[in-house]
Amino acid sequence: MPTTEQSQTAVVFGASGGIGLAIARQLLARPEIERVWGTYRDRDRAAELLQLAETQGDRLRALPMDGTDERDIAAVTQAIAATTNHLDLAINCIGILHDQERLQPEKSLRQIDRDRLLRYFEINSIPSLLIGKQLIDLLKGDRRSVFACISAKIGSIGDNQLGGWYGYRASKAALNMYLKTLAIEYARRCPRAIVLSLHPGTTDTALSKPFQRNVPPEKLFSSDRTATQLLTLCDRATPADSGCFFSWDGTPLPW
Repeated sequence: MPTTEQSQTAVVFGASGGIGLAIARQLLARPEIERVWGTYRDRDRAAELLQLAETQGDRLRALPMDGTDERDIAAVTQAIAATTNHLDLAINCIGILHDQERLQPEKSLRQIDRDRLLRYFEINSIPSLLIGKQLIDLLKGDRRSVFACISAKIGSIGDNQLGGWYGYRASKAALNMYLKTLAIEYARRCPRAIVLSLHPGTTDTALSKPFQRNVPPEKLFSSDRTATQLLTLCDRATPADSGCFFSWDGTPLPW
């Protein structure tokens, strides 16, 4: 978001995770930001976000939200709309690659399971579309706004050279299609809003931890570096970029 004299507002969905929390911190460090909303799903895992909110007074509001439940997304939207009629930035960091129970990237067809495939789509794809649906009125108006979602280069169909990871790849590819289609409707209904699909690079978070062995040190980013890179992309984005898929360094990625 380019710096202006006008105060700005932002919401970070999934602000309790590594990237989301770093983005929230960096937004709060910007003097033009009047208020940030940050959502979390599990209070037990949101201690840092909640502690940060305690130190920020009214500038950071932490709200519980299950991204798979549209009623929760609507409730967060209503809470934001109660205090402002415009969002300058909305960024969705909600996503899953693995968990502590049954969900792991598939290495072959033998590991394909219907319920696990659906879980990838339920978390990685659908929430962004529901968020885009609920936020549209807050992204309208004559002021520039950005709706950005964290995708992944591995969701590129054109770039798929290794195979495997069926559920994660497909759910991110679906996310990209949702955002491309959303951008077309936004161009008609809220033409000052810019929709972005962003690959953050491999970031040193719990999501990537089991898969970092072969990542060169210079390609493994800290959460702070990733947050800086993603916010830079949001700051620089123009209407011509809406509906596009970019890597962390601004390079366009193939669908």
